[in-house]
Amino acid sequence: MRRTFLTLFLALLAQQGFAQDLAAPAVTLPDADGEQVTLPRTHDGVDIYFFWASWCPYCKALMPHLQSMGIEYGDDVTIYALNIRDEDMPELFMSERGYDFILLPEADPVMELYGVRPTPALFLVDGKGRIRFNLYDMVFTDSSEFKAMSHGSKAAQRAPYWSAEIRQQIDQILTESKGD
Repeated sequence: MRRTFLTLFLALLAQQGFAQDLAAPAVTLPDADGEQVTLPRTHDGVDIYFFWASWCPYCKALMPHLQSMGIEYGDDVTIYALNIRDEDMPELFMSERGYDFILLPEADPVMELYGVRPTPALFLVDGKGRIRFNLYDMVFTDSSEFKAMSHGSKAAQRAPYWSAEIRQQIDQILTESKGD
């Protein structure tokens, strides 16, 4: 009961903006070509930091939505796919599915900095390097029927909902940045 109250309280704070606008931890990781990528970066637009693994059904369900966001928003959004806890070949996984995110295949060392627990984890970072949205802040009250579903079925239901919220947050960040 106490944990549920704390979770709801933190979610309320996040909705009010008190738990947001934290500075994104600075990290430097190699991309799939071995080039060093330093985040956060200063620019106009929004960066998506997507912590994922090829075995994660929720990640697999969300990735097509992220790809469509990349297409829809163009240069206003950059997607970083931070691969974690994965023994497969993330480059092959993404290439076979046509995802063109910036792949950071060795992101395990930065998981703790971002408080990443289960996959997927997703953060929206504005052009000033502030975390403006954290997927973990979304709170769900699951029915017993939902809880009984397979992870793949749950993922298929959650991904569109997550996608809609992510798009709404991106729109808000972009609108605010144009007013600066």
